Amino acid sequence: MESLYILIPIAIVLVCIAVGIFLWAVKSEQFEDLERQGHNILFDEDANDPSSKKQPSSKK
Repeated sequence: MESLYILIPIAIVLVCIAVGIFLWAVKSEQFEDLERQGHNILFDEDANDPSSKKQPSSKK
């Protein structure tokens, strides 16, 4: 029973920390435009990638 006197305040403090981190993330716009990052992965084309450029054709 005495352990509850320690565990309950610790649990309340941890919940407050988690809520604080969540509110900070929302305030700093960490959750804005979630779909754009997923689309960037799918449609990303590197300009410096030599394999994406067409090679000049050899003499015919």
